[in-house]
Amino acid sequence: MPTERASIAVRRTRAAAKLRQRGFGALLASPGSDLFYLTGYQIFPSERLTCLVLDPDGRATIVCPEFEAPRVVAAAPDIERRTWGETDDPYAVVAALVLASGPLAVADQMWAAVVLKLQAALPDRPFATASDITRELRIRKDAAELEALRLVSESADRAYARMLGRVFAGRSEREIGADLADLLRSEGHDEVGFTIVGSGPNGASPHHEIGDRRIADGDTVVLDFGGAMRGYRSDITRTVHVGRTAGLENQKVHDVVRRAQEAGYAAARKDATAESVDAAARSVIDEAGYGEFFIHRTGHGIGLDGHEHPYLVRGNQETLEPGMAFSIEPGIYLPGRFGVRIEDIAVIDPDGSVRPLNRADHAFATVA
Repeated sequence: MPTERASIAVRRTRAAAKLRQRGFGALLASPGSDLFYLTGYQIFPSERLTCLVLDPDGRATIVCPEFEAPRVVAAAPDIERRTWGETDDPYAVVAALVLASGPLAVADQMWAAVVLKLQAALPDRPFATASDITRELRIRKDAAELEALRLVSESADRAYARMLGRVFAGRSEREIGADLADLLRSEGHDEVGFTIVGSGPNGASPHHEIGDRRIADGDTVVLDFGGAMRGYRSDITRTVHVGRTAGLENQKVHDVVRRAQEAGYAAARKDATAESVDAAARSVIDEAGYGEFFIHRTGHGIGLDGHEHPYLVRGNQETLEPGMAFSIEPGIYLPGRFGVRIEDIAVIDPDGSVRPLNRADHAFATVA
């Protein structure tokens, strides 16, 4: 895909410019989101070192095991490679590629064991987190990234729509979670990252671990699930009711959360602060008398990682800009009773307006 490769090359050029501006000697990225962002190469981390070395002049080299070289060539044919054999020292190979003076930026999720060995191979070099360089680049998505986020969000929407036709009553949270995972894959996800199924009182825990609780008629159930396609993440939450009619307070709480999310959307626009979106959503819940039960931030950025900048939380005065992608996910959690959360992924468009990527029905759906 020549267009995509060109876009990735531009990212490296921009990253190299920041290395020069800030006096860094190199950026070192092991398997993870920074490596994929800057090269298009994706591989699981292991004890065998794979590492991108990007220098301030823009030269990029992937150091990898010899037997992984064909995968590197296929994914990143425009990037130089240095291979190492099973008895070689790959850290010495990396060190030989670091020629410029200055501190080294290492990927934020790099294993501690890898960092320590790099420090031993590059003594007297200060180390810093790569997000000092990559955060400003990754926080604003390019056209290819926004398209990938749109596609993965639509896939999650389709999975949710199909889930509404499944039977909930009498089945365990674990079984419902398995259904969600299967539907994500069948709708195009390459990876399932998580499935939260919080039924009845378990819904009052925002990050409830699915278990063996049997879902009963009358339960309110929080469904929060997501994964990845082409490396980019989905994250959606809807809350459903099991049975014909929801209780009056359950419906009231859902209505409040829905209005809070709408207020968040209304506040999200170019030049608005991240904390102002949180404040707008939170004020609706406060005014309804449930403020003490909204116990987390209103949203988080998303892209190659499920949680990244910007964070929509009180105290974050960062302004929203075109290309930023983030969740808007207010919730109310009543201990021992039930919880409600509604979550979409949204982006700031070039005209400064906010656009939802998730368009699945926000209604308090009833399921069997």
